[in-house]
Amino acid sequence: MTPIQKEVASKLRYLLGKSKDYDLKDIYQGTAWSVREHLIDSFENTQDYWTEKDPKFVYYLSAEFLMGRSLLNTIYNLGLEGEYGKAMQQMGYKMEEVADQEHNAALGNGGLGRLAACFLDSIATLDLPGWGYGIRYQYGMFKQLIKDGYQSEVPDIWLTEGNPWEVKRHDIRFEVGFSGKTSSSNGKTVWTPAEKVMAVAYDNPIPGYNTTTTSNLRLWDAEPITEFDLEAFNSGDYEKAVEERERALAISAVLYPNDSTPEGKELRLKQQYFFVSASLQDVMTRFKAVHGDNWRLFPEKACFQLNDTHPTIAVAELMRLLVDEEGLDWEAAWSITTKCVNYTNHTVMPEALEKWPVRVLAKMLPRHMEIIEIINAGWTKFLEDKYSGLKAAERDQLVERMSIIQENPWVKDEMQVNMAYLAVVSSSAVNGVAYIHSEIVKADIFNDFYKLFPEKFQNKTNGVTPRRWLAFCNPGLSKLITDTLGSDNWITDTYELSKLAKYADDKAFHKKWRAVKQDNKARLAAVIKETFGDDVPLNALFDIQIKRIHEYKRQYMNVLSIIWRYKQLKKMTPEERKKVVPRVCMFGGKAASAYDMAKRIIHLAVKVGDLINKDPDTRDLLRCYFLPDYNVSLAEIIIPASELSQHISTAGTEASGTSNMKFQMNGCLIIGTMDGANIEIAEESGKENMFVFGVDADDVPQLRKERKNLKTDKRFDEIMADIEGGMFGDKEYFKPLVDSISNMKVGNDWFLVANDFASYLDAQEEVDRVYKDVDEWTRRSIMYTAGSGKFSSDRTIVEYAKDIWHVQPLKPPAL
Repeated sequence: MTPIQKEVASKLRYLLGKSKDYDLKDIYQGTAWSVREHLIDSFENTQDYWTEKDPKFVYYLSAEFLMGRSLLNTIYNLGLEGEYGKAMQQMGYKMEEVADQEHNAALGNGGLGRLAACFLDSIATLDLPGWGYGIRYQYGMFKQLIKDGYQSEVPDIWLTEGNPWEVKRHDIRFEVGFSGKTSSSNGKTVWTPAEKVMAVAYDNPIPGYNTTTTSNLRLWDAEPITEFDLEAFNSGDYEKAVEERERALAISAVLYPNDSTPEGKELRLKQQYFFVSASLQDVMTRFKAVHGDNWRLFPEKACFQLNDTHPTIAVAELMRLLVDEEGLDWEAAWSITTKCVNYTNHTVMPEALEKWPVRVLAKMLPRHMEIIEIINAGWTKFLEDKYSGLKAAERDQLVERMSIIQENPWVKDEMQVNMAYLAVVSSSAVNGVAYIHSEIVKADIFNDFYKLFPEKFQNKTNGVTPRRWLAFCNPGLSKLITDTLGSDNWITDTYELSKLAKYADDKAFHKKWRAVKQDNKARLAAVIKETFGDDVPLNALFDIQIKRIHEYKRQYMNVLSIIWRYKQLKKMTPEERKKVVPRVCMFGGKAASAYDMAKRIIHLAVKVGDLINKDPDTRDLLRCYFLPDYNVSLAEIIIPASELSQHISTAGTEASGTSNMKFQMNGCLIIGTMDGANIEIAEESGKENMFVFGVDADDVPQLRKERKNLKTDKRFDEIMADIEGGMFGDKEYFKPLVDSISNMKVGNDWFLVANDFASYLDAQEEVDRVYKDVDEWTRRSIMYTAGSGKFSSDRTIVEYAKDIWHVQPLKPPAL
């Protein structure tokens, strides 16, 4: 037996109690626990070195981290793929089949969480001292089932068999309080919480690629202060005996609990404060162990990146800890806080900026509400003085507009805290995540703030890790690129991929490129076969839209175009059909549990597929599948196989997008609007190589005003009538969906589906034309990968480290 085989066998025997009759799940567990030992060695070496050198750290605070599976990523990043691959082979197993036994870590939902995961990979790969902080969700967001064509949500139970990739730190725990009251004592404010829970740390080591650095994702689990009330139990009150435990467990149970109820809103706020408070206490405890009470030094040792508005309560909590717990005066604490905190905005829609009713904040976090009121009083006083030269009415209007606490325009007599405004006022830097998004942030969302503090605002275009999203998920293409370029340096320097451009017209290289794509399509076809029982034609164009289901992302428009394509096929003669480009259209993504319209879009996609996929006249030329429970592992199969990906949000609504970057890296062509990072992808890979359609972002506001008077395309009207008439059944269920974009007495087509529909169909016709020209399609595919160098998260993190965090690389010595 090789040393690795002995390690795996030892884990199987002494951890699982098995010495024979292993199944694949056993082999996964044995392998994972074996790899874990190498990971922990690297982790401890890194943390010891960083502790000794005491550098400045960045702490990435995020409500979600969509990590995916860890086994292969860890093996590759640690450079152990050869040893473990050989060991598995000698034991009679394929590494890919072993890796498939791992549950996806259910710690995120969409692009926000996947971006955070990519950033952690890059932070470690670049040897930057930095940790992520979040919540160890017991059940994730939810596992998506499709029952009778409808989305159904069940718990995503991913921790039942343990998690080899985490280390519970029993000794690292912090009290976190809620509710209660405040009082004054000796000139100090004292908060007495009515409820307390314990935040317990779980470390998830993050190995960098081809380096000695292993960073950390510290997740917090909520535990009760009192595990079990024996007195209540003995008196027969069994529910009260476990009440405290159940209340605590609810905090870290589910990602984004439904907040359509008052209880749901309170739980969301609890979650946000819970992980932020524990994280800040943790960082400050480590700081005090080295530097004592020298808090002026704190901004030179720590900075906090708020990943969207979810962690913004960190501003008030840091002030509370510095003022109430550490005894600093207000001005000193405010100076420290504003030097430490930075904010990334991830939305271009003002209505999506998080706002908390004052009554909810005051109830759940009374001291924090007081702190926010003090911050706002100082802020509005500053504004009044700054704009004292304006006419009183104009000044008052401006101050009211920029106030952190504002009246809710939709609820009479309700005041609310605009968390994004709190983040902007308190941060040393504010950034958007794509060029167009950052311009909208400055010109629209935070225009008043930008005029006042233009130096605060930056752009940091998102990126994705090329390790997971090209090198590891697409081994065939990875090998071809490495063989062609003569080295694998591109894995850490993606600008090397630009050298592929000189092969864009090389017919011999075309053949190899297409062979890789066909192999990947066969892999995805096997998933469809397993899920739906259908064989799909591999000569068909694989057309993909995988992302969170939302009206602005316009999966609805995609479905409408599939209906139109189907209707045209039905009208064709057999001879005409021979000239048609076959397509397999696929959707994937979850609708938030309370998002009714998104759920209706899913149902329509499923019902359209049910009709099309069974039609003997057209099923060889058109299919439509909704792939349930879309996650990272499924994406790792879909993206390498895709030939056309759809990024079709209304111009000016998508902050950036990151799936477009993953598709681009893998040589998948894009049909899309000039929105988010699509604009920069067009600049890098050539706009002429994309299928661009749709209105411009600058025209959207006026078009919305005029939408009710728009003369809609006849094809659009025909499809609306088909759905409303029951072509896909469930016409009553689909009526609100139809009305939302076609009946302007009921809906408003806010995302301009009707406006863009005709140009979208034109772009789809262009897709068909180019796909028939195999050499041209392949040339464009190569140019996409060649132009993807900019979109590595390594480049993004280098920019953050240099321009915002001021954190320097610190690589530990080899073991």
